[in-house]
Amino acid sequence: MEAGIPADRIKQVALVGECMLELQGQALGMLTQRYGGDTFNTAVYLARCGAAAGLRCHYATALGDDPLSAKLLQRWAGDGLALDLVLQIPGRLPGQYLIEVDERGERSFSYWREHSAAKAYFDGGITPLEQGLYHWDALYLSGISLAILPPAGRERLFMLMQALRERGAAVVFDNNYRPRLWPDAAQARAAFARAFELASIALITADDHQALFGLPNLEAAVAAAQALPSPELLIKRGAAATLVRGAEDAGWQQAATEPVAQAVDTTAAGDSFAAGYLSRRLLGRSALEAARFGNRLAARVIQHRGAVIPLAAMSDLMQEALT
Repeated sequence: MEAGIPADRIKQVALVGECMLELQGQALGMLTQRYGGDTFNTAVYLARCGAAAGLRCHYATALGDDPLSAKLLQRWAGDGLALDLVLQIPGRLPGQYLIEVDERGERSFSYWREHSAAKAYFDGGITPLEQGLYHWDALYLSGISLAILPPAGRERLFMLMQALRERGAAVVFDNNYRPRLWPDAAQARAAFARAFELASIALITADDHQALFGLPNLEAAVAAAQALPSPELLIKRGAAATLVRGAEDAGWQQAATEPVAQAVDTTAAGDSFAAGYLSRRLLGRSALEAARFGNRLAARVIQHRGAVIPLAAMSDLMQEALT
């Protein structure tokens, strides 16, 4: 038993990626310092929405042995994440990025991550993530998780995905595509194709799918995404309804998005959707119900600044996740 939850109801979720130091504001102006990253944001929101119901979120990444890394570890523990999968690599540092947000809430990014510790997670011997192969009920990664790794590290992650899929764990791939992280689009397409084959659940942002595959319009991107091999598929189309095909469903359904009067900051919209979706799906809810909850959480997040919004701003949703 843990926190009053029967042991057979506790699910162990491993999320792979990078958490960076975040500077938000205008270049050469006043900046606010935070931290975040796509899979890290998902991990925090998933812990908030699922911990009380038995989801245990373990973040797999690497940091340095510097004071900033030590501070991040302290904060992550406070965010409710298990840190047993974090490696600390002497001489390495966390990555860093600057977000500038325009008057419509849209973002532009500048990155300093070439030598970040997370890129070296698989450079040494077997990692804690790989050692726990038979421990994980679900593995979550993104296109950015793949992009930051060198080819050998990426291959080890693919092997882990395959092994987990074969033993029946949920393998979840979110298609976050950032062209600047890849040498060229051809390498990104090959890596994404492998991930789609290995994932039991694929979360697709139609805009990213269009950009990656050079498709002429969003309609073509949606059609191409609907043909992907992952048994469970979700296709996010901005303000339009999310398309949902659960592994147990024969056809497509639609989960309406939540209307928002003013998007303050769209940072982590997709990351929080993924967390909301998985918080419901891993606890046995239908794909459609899970997508509706994911959309509700994403709508709440984009009404606040920063990747991770204050707990008080989503306390009602945290309670709702338990009903």
